[in-house]
Amino acid sequence: MIVRVQLFAVARQLAGSDAVDVEVSNGGTVGELRAALGRQAPALAPLLRQMVFAVNADYASDATILPPQAEVACIPPVSGG
Repeated sequence: MIVRVQLFAVARQLAGSDAVDVEVSNGGTVGELRAALGRQAPALAPLLRQMVFAVNADYASDATILPPQAEVACIPPVSGG
């Protein structure tokens, strides 16, 4: 199944795009998506452990199963003052 992952802030800059299409197995998890995203967009790999994912507007853990046609957002760590 193909999952479109929306990217924000530094993730968008590193990937050079505001979204990436990633292939995961049917019934795949956010953890599998995280690993596949690192392989597909190696520039994101150093940040992936700190990134938070949201599936259908809800924060998700690595164990969250990705439903078909899920809306997925990859949210990088935020810093500032």
